[in-house]
This record gives sequence, C-alpha cells and structure tokens, in this order.
Amino acid sequence: MKINKTQFPNFEWIDVVASVGDRLDDLASEHGLNPILLADSIQLGHLPKLESSGDFHFLILRAYTAEAGKRVTSIPDLSNKIAFFYNENKIITIHRAEFVFLEEIRKGQSNVDKLLLDIVRELVATYELPSLWLSRRMDALERIIFLKDSKNISIEELYYLKSQVRVIKKLLILTQSTILQIHVDEENLNELFDIKDRLVQSVLTFDEILEDAHHLMNTYLSIAAQKNNDVMKLLTIFSAFFLPLTFIVGVYGMNFENLPELKWENGYYWIWGLMITISVGIFYWFKRKRII
Repeated sequence: MKINKTQFPNFEWIDVVASVGDRLDDLASEHGLNPILLADSIQLGHLPKLESSGDFHFLILRAYTAEAGKRVTSIPDLSNKIAFFYNENKIITIHRAEFVFLEEIRKGQSNVDKLLLDIVRELVATYELPSLWLSRRMDALERIIFLKDSKNISIEELYYLKSQVRVIKKLLILTQSTILQIHVDEENLNELFDIKDRLVQSVLTFDEILEDAHHLMNTYLSIAAQKNNDVMKLLTIFSAFFLPLTFIVGVYGMNFENLPELKWENGYYWIWGLMITISVGIFYWFKRKRII
C-alpha cells in the first residue's frame, strides 16, 4: 500500500494506492471512514455510485484502462475504479491501478470541488480513445464485408467488439447517472456542466457504435446465409438437370430382354437427342424464370 499526502492551502488530498487484501483499518480510524465503504473501495467489480456516510460523501467512478484490441468483455477487465471520500476540508482517493493523470493534476488546486472535478474530467476522457478505436475498427470491418471478402471477418472478433461497446455504454450511463447527483459550489458549476456534456456526447457516440455493431453483425450473418443459399441453389439446379437424365439412363440400364428400344437401329442416338432436348428445355425454363 502506498499513501501520498498533499497539503493545499484550503484542504488536504490523501491518495491511496492499495490492493485487495490490504488492511485499511488505520486509515478508517484516523479519518473516521466507514469500514464497509472503505472495503468497497478496493474490492473488484463495484459500479459507479454516490452516497453519504458521516462527514464524507462516498463516490465510486471507473476509468477505461483496457488495451486496444484486447478481447475482454467484463467491467473489471475493461476498467479500473477510483473511490472518493470527500468533504469541504479533505479528499481521499483510493484505487488499485496507477493513473498518470493523478500526478498531472496534483498542483494548482484551490478547493476540493475543483480537484474532484479535475479527476472526474480525466476519468471521463479515458473513454474517448476507445470510442475512436472502436469506431474505426467498425468502419474497417464494414469495408471488408462490402468491398472485399467477408471470409476474412472473424465472427469471434465481431462478438467481442459488440460486447465491449455494450458494456462500456452501460458503464457510461451509470457514470452519467452518478455525476448528475454531484453538487459543487457555484464557481465550479461550469466545469461540472462541461463534464456532463462530455458524458452525453460519449454515450451518444457509443450508442451509435453499438448500433453499427448490430447492423454489422446482422449484415455478416445475412451474407453468410446468402452464400449458403447460393450453394443450395446451385445444387438444386444441378439436381434439376441430372434427375430426368438419371431416370432415363436408369430405365434403359435395366437388364430385361423385352426392351423394344434396344432393337432400334438408331436408339442410342435417339436417347442422346432426348436427353439433350430435356437439358436445353430445363435451361431455357430456368432462364425464363430468371433462376439462372
């Protein structure tokens, strides 16, 4: 466990990097924190939420931390959380992953609300890069399906992309609902409104990507089904040609002595003529019906 303390003129910031299993009893007793909420701050899988506990507000938010292209679909694999205990005089942040942006905003803070909003803004910004990557990947897959060869598309990749977008969108909606509950002083209202606008834009972006993913999946399945239909159509056409010919050959291949056509001088050529006529007739019938 690592604890960094930063004293500003009007408040104190305590940043804690902890792992599951670390004992935070001293931190709870020193600052009067709820032990249950403190345990929630380092456990896996908690979703964004905001609640009050004693003298502190308790907030959990999640930042996107997965690598681009990694095939994961669960919230803990896609994101890492930061838990906040804050009031007017103190803010305590607790997280397991290292976040570079925390070091970048460590200076020049005037109050708790300003620091809280700066961290929240950076958390929201972590979703911008995956939205660009996922959108570009969807466009690339769409070009492959329509302009190249859909055989080069992996249905597994489509599944993971769609699942990732769906999970991220739900996570953003929960984040949006949580941030709507945050109250700050009047001088920081504009920054809070800006964060809300960014969240709305991110939700709309991922909603559009999710819709594209659904269309892409349906298009891929439709093309695959069409190819199967084309194969079945081809086999049906071949069967339509060869079924009557096989019947004729079967009839005259029987080993009976009383087959009058066997005594025809030109019977072999007549049978060939009959089969060719049937084949040509079937061909023109298919052409007329626009089957081939």
